[in-house]
Amino acid sequence: MIFSDIATTSIHTLRDIFKRGSQHQGYSRIQQFEMADYNKPNQFQGPTTTVEVTSGSSHNSQHDSAGNTDQATNEAVGHGLQQLEAKKVHWYSYLTTADFWIVLLLGQLLALCITATNTFSTFLVNFGTSIPAFQTVFMYILLSLIYLTYTLYVYGPKKYGKILLKDGWKYFILSFLDVEGNYFTVLAYRYTNILSAQLINFWAIVCVVIISFFLLRVRYKIFQIIGILICCGGMGILLASDHIQGINGGDGENMLKGDLFALLGATCYGLANVFEEWYVSKRPMYEVLSFMGLFGMIINGVQAAIFDRESFQQATWNNEVAGYLVGYTLVLAFFYSVVPFIFRIASAAFYNISLLTANFWGTIIGIHVFGYAIHFLYPIAFVCIILGLTVYFLAGSILGESKKPWLGDNQEEGVAGFGTAKLKALNMARRRGMVPENNTV
Repeated sequence: MIFSDIATTSIHTLRDIFKRGSQHQGYSRIQQFEMADYNKPNQFQGPTTTVEVTSGSSHNSQHDSAGNTDQATNEAVGHGLQQLEAKKVHWYSYLTTADFWIVLLLGQLLALCITATNTFSTFLVNFGTSIPAFQTVFMYILLSLIYLTYTLYVYGPKKYGKILLKDGWKYFILSFLDVEGNYFTVLAYRYTNILSAQLINFWAIVCVVIISFFLLRVRYKIFQIIGILICCGGMGILLASDHIQGINGGDGENMLKGDLFALLGATCYGLANVFEEWYVSKRPMYEVLSFMGLFGMIINGVQAAIFDRESFQQATWNNEVAGYLVGYTLVLAFFYSVVPFIFRIASAAFYNISLLTANFWGTIIGIHVFGYAIHFLYPIAFVCIILGLTVYFLAGSILGESKKPWLGDNQEEGVAGFGTAKLKALNMARRRGMVPENNTV
């Protein structure tokens, strides 16, 4: 063997070893899955320097290799999905899975978070500090500090900038809908009464179901519709109980104006929920939250500067108010961090009906904090809502709602992150030996 052949072989060997050793160094398997969508050909690839040692195009071979890897992964996911869906199931099978109990508990945890933020807001109002837009901007700042920093660490500024240029306008719309949903819902309570505002909030559920049906091609089963109706019936019992006790707020300052604000807020919420569910099924959750924090901070900050200036000047500022603002910010940031998991494992519809128990938890907290008295209809309403959440998943697939119809039959357009059907299928394929050990997606 001549010297040039030895040199060429050595260089190839060292280059292959280096590639295998450094391609995913420092990232967990789930992070590799979630980053896979950006490692495909023509997807945000930074410039590379190639040294030609032998004849042939290494650039084309890299693309061919990536394409083969994607095809092998999609085939493995398809086999895994077939294995999961081929299991013998009963009408109650999904209720016996860990996913059902996780998503049920997460839904109630989020309802408790809503109750906690409402409680902190009540404390602030009692101190004469009513700044709904301003107090929320701290939450978006915290989301940016956590998720924008992490996303920049994972992607690097150049790749993040390319995503911003390509998809930034979509994330801006998502953030705008989210901010305005919060703002108009809070504003509605200034003009209308509690009963009217909460009744109109049901429109958010209707929006989610309609938009998911027409835009995301979601087809609801009869048990899902029955479950939603049972949950709404339970919420109706809660509202009836408030009306019987005369704690619905009486007549509002301007009922029509407040009802229109509530309707607008519920519509924005419904649109934002469906949009976020679509996004977290296709992109890493930390990326979605980083953009929501970034754009939410800007939009909410501008809005607060315009509409909350007078309230800010008249507000009371002391250590207790600062403590309530910190509590509100931490709880709401935690809320936003957990929501994507429900969107992946379940759906925006399940998320919205899960939050209907917030009134019940609010009353439980109010008994100890504000001296409320619980009405006998409240436990009945709570049981009805939990029953509806259970019925929602009857006679469904063993995958529940984690398999999204808009991602393709093999979920090829989705990200293989925590809670997704794609990751479950890949794990099943690995257990059956259908995925090579060196296939990291």
